[in-house]
Amino acid sequence: MKLGIMQPYFFPYAGHFALIAAVDEWIVFDVTQYTPKTWMNRNRILHPKEGWQYVSVPLANSSINIKTHEARVLDVAAARSSLLGKLSAFRQAPRYAQVKRLVEDAFARVRTDSLCELNTHALATVCEYLGLPFRHRLCSQLGLHFPADMEPGQWAPFVCAALGASAYVNPAGGRELFDPADFARIGVELQFAEFDELRYAPAPWRYEPHLSILDVLLWNDASQVADALRSHTQLCLP
Repeated sequence: MKLGIMQPYFFPYAGHFALIAAVDEWIVFDVTQYTPKTWMNRNRILHPKEGWQYVSVPLANSSINIKTHEARVLDVAAARSSLLGKLSAFRQAPRYAQVKRLVEDAFARVRTDSLCELNTHALATVCEYLGLPFRHRLCSQLGLHFPADMEPGQWAPFVCAALGASAYVNPAGGRELFDPADFARIGVELQFAEFDELRYAPAPWRYEPHLSILDVLLWNDASQVADALRSHTQLCLP
């Protein structure tokens, strides 16, 4: 089993979904300290005038004193309305109607004020739209007992060993976090996913790199995006 482990991000960029497409199972990593003002409660789309703008989910308890799975959305309905309102500036985009329905579907699945629940449903909804398998579990529900004071690079080997993974895939930007020997000792192959930038033409606006998957999907057909996630991704050894 090839495993991916990432924090629950809010409609993340295309590379996040390329990583999902490259693994067999996805662990929503929701057990560490919550970090305010990160990709967990905000992302970026085009700005209707120029550049980009944030789309965000205000929290009722944004604090470093909570775990990620304890983060609570201030107002789920208001967050939905805010996101849809900002997307509405791009009604002329070729896939606007589909993206609007996708966002509405993701929010409609939410039954609590949990940020992790919202973000996980968002991931699942996008994966369904793209035709990507998304076998996932929440780390907080695995019943794992983590040693105290673990270093950032030690979480992944611990989870891999506990779940019997044969390989672990991490974004290439995190190479320095890991010691390959930690994975070799437990018989897990460490791989890094290098994702080439997915460029597109959001005419009449100017292209901005690394925006939310929602921005990508406004301008591109789902099947083309799914194909690009695979063709633009290379798995490399340490």
